[in-house]
Amino acid sequence: MGKSYDAIVIGAGPNGLAAAITLAQAGRSVLVREANATLGGSCRSAELTLTGFIHDICSTVQALAVASPFLRSLPLAEHGLELVYPKASFAQPLDDGSAAVAYRSLDETAATLGLDGAAWKKLFGPIVRDWEGLVPALLGPFSPFPRHPFAMASFGLKALRSARSLVQAWFQGEHAKGLFAGVAAHSIAPLEWMATSAFGLVLGASAHAGGWPVARGGSQKVTDALVSILRSLGGEIETNARVESLDELPPAKAILCDVTARQLVKLAGDRLPAGYKKRLQAFRYGPGVHKVDWALSQPIPWKAPGCREAGTIHLGGTFDEIASAEKAPWEGRYADKPYVLVVQYPFDPSRAPAGKHTAWAYCHIPHGGDLDVTDRIESQLERFAPGFKDTILARHVMNPAAMERHNANLVGGDITGGANMLSQLFTRPAPRVNPYKTPVKGLYLCSSSTPPGAGVHGMCGYHAARSALRDVLR
Repeated sequence: MGKSYDAIVIGAGPNGLAAAITLAQAGRSVLVREANATLGGSCRSAELTLTGFIHDICSTVQALAVASPFLRSLPLAEHGLELVYPKASFAQPLDDGSAAVAYRSLDETAATLGLDGAAWKKLFGPIVRDWEGLVPALLGPFSPFPRHPFAMASFGLKALRSARSLVQAWFQGEHAKGLFAGVAAHSIAPLEWMATSAFGLVLGASAHAGGWPVARGGSQKVTDALVSILRSLGGEIETNARVESLDELPPAKAILCDVTARQLVKLAGDRLPAGYKKRLQAFRYGPGVHKVDWALSQPIPWKAPGCREAGTIHLGGTFDEIASAEKAPWEGRYADKPYVLVVQYPFDPSRAPAGKHTAWAYCHIPHGGDLDVTDRIESQLERFAPGFKDTILARHVMNPAAMERHNANLVGGDITGGANMLSQLFTRPAPRVNPYKTPVKGLYLCSSSTPPGAGVHGMCGYHAARSALRDVLR
């Protein structure tokens, strides 16, 4: 306790590490304190099923890492990170054995969409064209004066719509509607809600502009590279160093918290003004996830050939089926046929012994739900990949409580740091000109409870650190 620092970061997830790296790059002394024995938060890997089978415990597909201006500025490859790209980013199978597939090429993608191919190109073409100019604004706090106002205005007119409204306006067939539903459902919100189309547009465009890779050998490699960079800059890290109160910390000019709104209230206690604390306590969390990891004897036997080329497969059939399934957890129900997000790794053989494979899937369930829906998830896979169950060598199941034990930020199994409601997209966790800065001098929030929200992009940490450098670490 005798040593002091310019800044202390609580939590060593991607955002906490990004904040620490940004501060260390500016020549500030930084200490990172992590409650767990391993670093990475939701960006960790482990042998969850059988020896030699590597599974990503939460985050896996690094679409936003490729897009992130901050992560792209770092020499991650020099610190051991190698990204592996599937031929297609994501796919949406239908019951007739066909599939809509999102390739890097808009033309290849359009070829899987029938009559809606031209509409898909018209919808995504301008976003992909303007991608480099749009990304800094999309992965940052809201600004009334974006650097590319016309491109942002064009994007915003589409993004503020509900996913249902957008597909009704743009598409006729089930292939394109389903393909958009699958990616828009990453919002973990009813597809009738305003701004759910934004998730489909951003993630869909990222597939065409940069692709959806994974880290060779597991997502832990992303964390390991960030940790290596931080240590090369002189940053200090302590593991097994849980912080229960800010009063426990050594002296520091700035404290940056990679925690959600609820944990910040607990950490700061009476330091927070009553009004701000009330807003944090009112911050709403979303549905939980029920996740299953598998060790497999062979690749998943998809009926649709296009699914074999994709890293991510969205299961649920038609747009209406997925929309119905995504309403259920918000109404306290468990969908009989849930929307299931599947990730497979036949393009990364380092994750399993020779000839064997790994895969995982999750579905959305009520916040904190404890019903075991493993059978429902595996039935959806069997629906589109007959014989899948015969390939299972072992499985590992995590319900919302297990997800929260793994990472305290996953409150009730919510993997997005707070519900993706329109009222919480741009002003999370509370309406403020600077969402990273609390009313307490030198105290900042740098988690996915701040803009731009969930994903391995580090931008929440980067923006919070830049705020600290402007305010108290000049």
